[in-house]
Amino acid sequence: MKLKAALLGAVSVLCASQAFAERGADGHVNVLYWQAPSSMNPYLSGGTKEIEVASMVIEALAGFDEKGVVFPRLAVDVPTVENGGVAADLTSITWKLKEGLLWSDGTAVTADDAVFTWQYCTAPDGGCAQASKYEGVTNVEAIDPLTIKVTFGAPKPNPYTAFVGSTSPILQKAQFANCLGAAASTCTDQNNAPIGTGPFKVTTFKTNDTVELEANPNYRDAALPAFATMTVKGGGDAEAAARAVLETGEIDYAWNTQVNPELQTAMAAGGKGAFVNGFGTLVERIEINLTDPSPDLAEGERSTVKHPHPILSDIKVRKALSMAIDRQLLVDVGYGTAGRPTCNIVPAPEAYASANTDCIAQDMEGAKALLDEAGWTVGADGIREKDGKKLAILYQSTVNPVRQDFQDLVKSWWTELGVQVELKAIDASVFFGGDAASPDTYQKFYADVEMFANNFDGTDPEAYLAQYKCDKIPAPETQWQGENINRFCDPAYDALAVEMSSTADIAKRTELAKKMNEMLTKDSYTVLPLVDRGRLSAASNTLGGVVLNTWDSEMWNVQNWTRLK
Repeated sequence: MKLKAALLGAVSVLCASQAFAERGADGHVNVLYWQAPSSMNPYLSGGTKEIEVASMVIEALAGFDEKGVVFPRLAVDVPTVENGGVAADLTSITWKLKEGLLWSDGTAVTADDAVFTWQYCTAPDGGCAQASKYEGVTNVEAIDPLTIKVTFGAPKPNPYTAFVGSTSPILQKAQFANCLGAAASTCTDQNNAPIGTGPFKVTTFKTNDTVELEANPNYRDAALPAFATMTVKGGGDAEAAARAVLETGEIDYAWNTQVNPELQTAMAAGGKGAFVNGFGTLVERIEINLTDPSPDLAEGERSTVKHPHPILSDIKVRKALSMAIDRQLLVDVGYGTAGRPTCNIVPAPEAYASANTDCIAQDMEGAKALLDEAGWTVGADGIREKDGKKLAILYQSTVNPVRQDFQDLVKSWWTELGVQVELKAIDASVFFGGDAASPDTYQKFYADVEMFANNFDGTDPEAYLAQYKCDKIPAPETQWQGENINRFCDPAYDALAVEMSSTADIAKRTELAKKMNEMLTKDSYTVLPLVDRGRLSAASNTLGGVVLNTWDSEMWNVQNWTRLK
């Protein structure tokens, strides 16, 4: 068996080397992101679909590999204290661009593009969806055309935030020069077809539908990518996406094939492909809106800090909602071995994960008693009320078979509590799209609670936890962009986030991360974590080079994908 495996490995390497002999030699590849991207600019959307599809076109100075280790992309190497790239006092990091880098339009990549990108994300009224990546950065300067110096306002033990990972790519200054601040969302051509340095460039972009790409003729490796063209198809659902790879074979790679365990087994028997999975930091959760989303309020007033939520501002109500949930049953129904019940929004790496398991066991009677204590009494219709107001909740999520199963189960538990629950399912392309004009985006949050999954890139949660600072709240003046979806605001939390950003000691950093995680979950019940989700995607048996990465974009090594002969 070992000899056979070795021979198969040799054949695979040979096929790969033959494919890499000429750019585009392997023809066309079909990818399905059933949550179709609404933009190719991750600075205008925190949605995974936008970030990952865009990562094939626009790149950062460095990325995270499949083990979470930082590796250089546009940079010559990864700066460290040891090689002199990170200042001894941790107040700056200096990056060197590789020589001869070109944008896909043939013009030179320079340090000025990085300076501009920082200015773009931090511009007033711009509403940058990735602002936490630039937390603590006081200046970015071009020392020379190939040298970028990032300066921090205080020692930065984790300097690999700005320009690192798929959430913080470099934009071309020449293309986006007129898109600063409030103009950012109006630059449709730039946002839909950014000029990049990645292995592919956009040829056609259809919002919430299809992206057509072709090999970047100026990509830094003349033999890559192996595929000449790619179609990223959107629409449908996770189940249909999985079938398109595993049963019909019409798609080569399908992202986020979120299907239940029984379907996973049945589809895998189709023989045309296989599921690829791995655990990282992805957590399915219910987010609590701490502000009032009532349609009775004027546009621009709904879901803003001007109006606290009339029901969910009470921690006893939030805690009762959490206590009523059977998280293990959700895992069994939705994920099987591809999920684990969790009480944390930071489930990994292990060093940063809180030991808190208090939420795992369902406690329906305790939840009812808590609502009684809070003054919510059960009316004749079985719905609790207080001061003449019904305990009613609008619970929204995306269109997805597993999520609709979750909504049905959670509704049944909350109904048993005496809560009136209305369910709403929104097309994922719209929900995660970031369109400031849409009432249905997860940032705008025109509901009482909403459910989705989120994660952070790399293995350090500093920037991720900083998303819950007071200044990251989405609002009309930020084009409804911002990572603090709940509108949570606690000066004590902000202070811990600032402290973590300047703390070098690993033991202290992990302590701070656990404390912030618990402030959001078991201390305030602002976020109700449900499932620590493994990434589950599907790849054709004819597609080579796929390496699932749970710490960065799943498309992180798309330039190395090949067609197995």
